[in-house]
Amino acid sequence: VDFAYKEGKAGPDWVLQAIDLKIQPGEKVALVGPTGSGKTTILKLLNRLYDVQKGSITYDGVDLKELNLEQLRRRFAVVLQDVYLFSGSIRDNLKLAADVPEDKIQEAAKIVQAADFIGKLPEGYDTEVKELGANFSAGERQLLAFARALVLDPDILVLDEATSNVDSETEARLQHALDVLLEGGTALIVAH
Repeated sequence: VDFAYKEGKAGPDWVLQAIDLKIQPGEKVALVGPTGSGKTTILKLLNRLYDVQKGSITYDGVDLKELNLEQLRRRFAVVLQDVYLFSGSIRDNLKLAADVPEDKIQEAAKIVQAADFIGKLPEGYDTEVKELGANFSAGERQLLAFARALVLDPDILVLDEATSNVDSETEARLQHALDVLLEGGTALIVAH
């Protein structure tokens, strides 16, 4: 595929050119490179936040442009460097409006070692999340994002610098969570 965010006077200002990548089910692929090399752009193309100008991206042999956006995006769980938490309770943030049993939510939080700090909150899973998760540390927000990914049980897990903003103790917890999340699934991991 070839992709450009903008058209210059001399033609497209290509961010990606002649990229050919095949990811098999269950495979873990790392995209590594300096800032500005196109790693996050590839993730945006996979979720169809943008469409390629040349070539095509397929999922199980079907061009992404032919798939319903909602169905496509449900196949991915994306954990970013800067976690976005929504207004609502911790529970709401972990299930993202999906019909998920309570035991699955609590099990996911336990596996990623978020249940400890959630259990210490006066309202537990019913604790309201302040704007952008301001009432949680960066590490706690990251643990919640990992729990959310586990609850969603995606076809493809996408990690974009997912452990870069946390302290070493939290990173050790996240490593344990990663081991569980990556077990047997397909993953695309972006790092510098």
